[in-house]
Amino acid sequence: MRLVIQRVSEASVSIAGQVKSSIEQGLMILVGIESEDSSDDIDWLVKKAVNLRIFDDEDGVMNKSVLDVNGGLLVISQFTLQARTKKGNRPSYINAAGPDIAIPLYEEFVQKLEIDSGIKVGTGEFGANMQVQLINDGPVTIIIDSKRKE
Repeated sequence: MRLVIQRVSEASVSIAGQVKSSIEQGLMILVGIESEDSSDDIDWLVKKAVNLRIFDDEDGVMNKSVLDVNGGLLVISQFTLQARTKKGNRPSYINAAGPDIAIPLYEEFVQKLEIDSGIKVGTGEFGANMQVQLINDGPVTIIIDSKRKE
């Protein structure tokens, strides 16, 4: 499972011109799921995401988590995070999990994130054509892959 986490001053997701979810300061998290992903990947990534210290403290040092700043959480499914680009110019999505695997894992990720953070998580809609708007604060963007626990 791969996450792209962006520190935002605001973010929203719209479907067919209607805003489905929006947050102010917080984290916008894109989630890409592989066929081999499991609840273990979710547990590790949720813990990392909610405790990631990428918000400024009183001294301007990135030393606070989304919990510390009472921030929002917006989670968007994005199978293209699993793109393979080794050969040619057309990405392959062979590693991306199909809906039968990805939807339950995506829903579990959101649920676990809500439980561990105590924050109501805004979401998009799995498989929908979504328009995501955000103001990346910093900019700060972190990529975390549960298969590469570095």
